[in-house]
Amino acid sequence: MSIDFSEYLSCLKADPEHEHAQALESSYQEAARVMSPRGLEHYLTGIKAMCTLNKGRDLVLTYVQEMPGVVKEVGEDIIPDIVSSLMKLSSHTSGTVITLMMANMPLAASRLGDFEVMRGYLNLLHQLAGKAPRGLRPMMENMDELLSKLTLGGLRRWALWGAQAHARDLDGQMAYFGLQTESSRSVLQKERRGTLFVDNQRKLNFYLRALWARAFFMRPTSGDYESRTGFKPFIEDFQIHLPDAFDAWRGISGMELYRAAAAHCAAHMVYTTQPMSAEQLNPVQRIFIELFEDARIEALAIREFPGLKKLWLQFFTAPPEEGESAQLHPLLDLMMRLARALLDADYKDSEPLVDEAAADFRKALDERADDNRISWLAGVDFYNRAIQVAAVPSLRVLEDMPLPYRDDNDCVWDFDENLFVTRGVDYLPASQQQVRRNVSVLEMVNELDCELAGDDAQEIWTLSTPFWLDQEACTINELEGKEPVSEPYHYQEWDYHVQLYRPDWATILERRQGRGDPELMDEILTKHKPVASRIRHLIDALQPQGIVRRRGYEEGEELDLNAAVRAMIDIRRGVMPDPRINIRINRHIRDLSIVVLMDLSESTNEKIGVKEGEPGYEEASSILDLTRESTGLLAWAIDSIGDNFAVHGFASDGRHDVQYYRFKDFNQPYDDDAKSRMAGMKGGLSTRMGAALRHAGWHLTQQPAQKRLVLLVTDGEPADIDERDPQYLRHDAKKAVEDLRMRGIHTYCLTLDPDADRYVARIFGENGYSIVDQVERLPERLPAVFAALTG
Repeated sequence: MSIDFSEYLSCLKADPEHEHAQALESSYQEAARVMSPRGLEHYLTGIKAMCTLNKGRDLVLTYVQEMPGVVKEVGEDIIPDIVSSLMKLSSHTSGTVITLMMANMPLAASRLGDFEVMRGYLNLLHQLAGKAPRGLRPMMENMDELLSKLTLGGLRRWALWGAQAHARDLDGQMAYFGLQTESSRSVLQKERRGTLFVDNQRKLNFYLRALWARAFFMRPTSGDYESRTGFKPFIEDFQIHLPDAFDAWRGISGMELYRAAAAHCAAHMVYTTQPMSAEQLNPVQRIFIELFEDARIEALAIREFPGLKKLWLQFFTAPPEEGESAQLHPLLDLMMRLARALLDADYKDSEPLVDEAAADFRKALDERADDNRISWLAGVDFYNRAIQVAAVPSLRVLEDMPLPYRDDNDCVWDFDENLFVTRGVDYLPASQQQVRRNVSVLEMVNELDCELAGDDAQEIWTLSTPFWLDQEACTINELEGKEPVSEPYHYQEWDYHVQLYRPDWATILERRQGRGDPELMDEILTKHKPVASRIRHLIDALQPQGIVRRRGYEEGEELDLNAAVRAMIDIRRGVMPDPRINIRINRHIRDLSIVVLMDLSESTNEKIGVKEGEPGYEEASSILDLTRESTGLLAWAIDSIGDNFAVHGFASDGRHDVQYYRFKDFNQPYDDDAKSRMAGMKGGLSTRMGAALRHAGWHLTQQPAQKRLVLLVTDGEPADIDERDPQYLRHDAKKAVEDLRMRGIHTYCLTLDPDADRYVARIFGENGYSIVDQVERLPERLPAVFAALTG
């Protein structure tokens, strides 16, 4: 796809053959892989903005080349912030420094790892431009070392300390920010943190997924005055926010802190199912209630994973470090002992109030552990009894409870809906949502509560044969007008944001569409008689020829007498004979299984060449009609050759309802039954391509063939109603193609989308697709593509 970049390179030479335009075109192709159309628009607008700064061509070219790498790390929403920040900085510093800043953006994005933290980094640069402009250049030159040792909070404190200490010493600024002074190295070492989140994010993702088999999304926070809770974890927008670094605490490593904090926050998200009322509660009462709520969700987690008790208990038993005061306010000390008693049933406290409260709460847990109302009641009760024992300190003292792994508990009160329970349809692994059982007829008759249960049923019972109603002379499905639905097939999906699979994320349900007149498929041969005639020649060329003898080999199964005689004559004449005197015998057979997979989304109902309301709209052919005709021609051709094939289709209504249609199966002849199903195919819903490809691949793995092929016919890119990010399903489809290739299954796409250049090559590879610019030519193109692939 050729784009004219002249309007974006107005400040440079815009000749298409010039190096600047070539650099932009090369970077644009990379940007298109990671950005949506909206992101690409911001990217190109940013190029214009860099040109208007008049800071030289290096800045423009650096922006062009580096911005795709930044977007890959933190997302495309950062583009306007970076452009705006660089434009503001242009009045404070030189073009060389701004170019260095832009060159370091991918490094900063990879080390900071989050959109909000990246914005904090841009704000820091703006602050330094006003306080220490001479220090920006040496700081940019040493940014690799700084970001490898410091978090954003540490970098801010290091930089602002230098800016304040050398406010009027310009040479001192350059030496400090260039890491050439003792004070600079000393402050750097002081601010250096222990365990960085960005280095351990993937490990924590695997850790939580291994526990709950669910995808938890974690983000770093800068852990300074810009954070709402300092270094405390918190949960917001169904995401776990952890400090960007953890120091070792009382001999407990930073990685152990991350595991404990991530598991605690995840337990909140899994086991908190409803909000707690904060009416008529003062802040101190809320803290007491939160103490019991933390104990409740940890107890539920330990029931499933007993090893978590050891992980969390170490924070109560670790002795204070040397120089750290072990003295706590009496009420805070009472709360710490209570928290330990709630976690460890073997712990006995010297204060009877603590043991009684812990025993009463454990009894309530045994009765109704899923009800967080028990935390509310226990917290208020303990507060009323505790203030009789110890005075209430300031709120700040109570908030500084020495348990660094626990979050701020705002999610308990500021509650919208639970991520996995009230929205379980969207977030639970599909294999854990519903139980399906095959039962006997007697069990079905005697025990069934509702024969027509909805999607929210805990169990669905099925019979191996249809349930016949004698009084109606039909089955229940026929009475209700419903075709039987298969057992669900669960498939993982690739999340390119975290570079991990989401387990059991998409659910395939094999359904049946209505039937049509099988003569409709026979009429296709008459309608496309010239095409059918050409296909007949393809059939003759592709049909197996049995045993084939090929002459001219040095080794073979038979002797070629004519060649042997000529060789003997050459020997008698003293001439070097031709050693190729043997015949090889080959069995020419076609060991092929193929699935023709049709995209049956709503867009296939569009008419070709006529707009709605125009004359002839009703009689015009739709994309679906041409798909049916081309597939009918191909099915006739493959059936004539004798290859093993199936004709399937798919559409989707969200990830939990990917509908898969089997019009003709491998073990079924291409007869009137298959033709009637193909004649009745209809289009609707969306295109979740990755799940359908995986399911088609599964069907192919059941076939004993040496060569397996999925031939996909689609009219657009992957899309679905529950995914806004256009890149997500593209990356998943690409991963599905790669997974099939690893299993020996080749995938080829025939797309009717004239704009498919934007994405189809990235999904199927450079040689894995064809684009049909004229939809009307699909009936002749599809059989030709099949012949080219299998000939």
